[in-house]
Amino acid sequence: MTNPKFVSKVRLASLMAVVVLVISTLSLPVVAGVFEQVNAEAASGRITVHPLRGGVTELEGSGGNITVLTGSDGKFMVEAGIALSKKPIQNALDTLGAGSVKYVVNTHWHWDHSDGDAWLHEAGALVIATPNTAKHLAQASRVTNWNHTFPPVTKDGMPTILLTAAKTYNFDGDNIVVTPLAPSHTDGDISVYFTKEDVLATGDTFWNGFYPYIDYEHGGKINGTISAVDSYLVNITDHTLIVPGHGAVGNKAQLKAFRDMLVGIRDRVAMLKAQGKTLDQVVASKPTAPFDAQWGGFIVKPDLFAKIVYLSL
Repeated sequence: MTNPKFVSKVRLASLMAVVVLVISTLSLPVVAGVFEQVNAEAASGRITVHPLRGGVTELEGSGGNITVLTGSDGKFMVEAGIALSKKPIQNALDTLGAGSVKYVVNTHWHWDHSDGDAWLHEAGALVIATPNTAKHLAQASRVTNWNHTFPPVTKDGMPTILLTAAKTYNFDGDNIVVTPLAPSHTDGDISVYFTKEDVLATGDTFWNGFYPYIDYEHGGKINGTISAVDSYLVNITDHTLIVPGHGAVGNKAQLKAFRDMLVGIRDRVAMLKAQGKTLDQVVASKPTAPFDAQWGGFIVKPDLFAKIVYLSL
């Protein structure tokens, strides 16, 4: 078993390369240049391969973290990454062993997790997602806080298998449990559990060490995100490796710390909202302050996260 120390100066430097300025004034509630910054990182061609357990590996450097099971049946991927990274992702996949990608799971519709669907589909992979993920991919979808409108994807970029209930895939001697979630990060999230290796891929329902983005414009809910994390905590152990949407591969203790942060801020914001405070007033009161030093150092800055929580309640 290989379990590298993922939190390293090199890895943190890679993460911080995509940190962007957040305009916290509510008159301009956008994260400046998220799409451009993340694409620039993906275009750099730096894909880092992190072996986890057995045949499961994490690929880092193309938007959201990618998880791959490689074996005699081929490859089973969670996340497609950004299309700009096609060549380095393919090169990384080739280092894992022979065999083509047979399945790709989109944990949700955001481009940094699904943009590579088309080239993987063209290469023969079946793309698994939820109906809501397919809906968002099929139409123009704007994320105001990123100041970007995503056009509909091409036919080759559309999912080919739509799940509305959990399904187990028997692949390379493993039982891979693919589970649609109630609205959490978006209204179409999926988690994936590799049973034999005891590896859980959460998509963006877990950002390890950082405030997460919750896409309230596309059905995301702070309470649903907490519920998703609670469901993971019930079913994993201290041995489980957890691949988050963003951040270093984590463990149960780190997932619980993330959950406690979400609950602490949710409760503070909910109390202020119940008192009739406006969005501006809640953000100005700095409800995230006790957590900012630990969690506020990536794309989603404190004022933006307070806003997200308020609007997703």
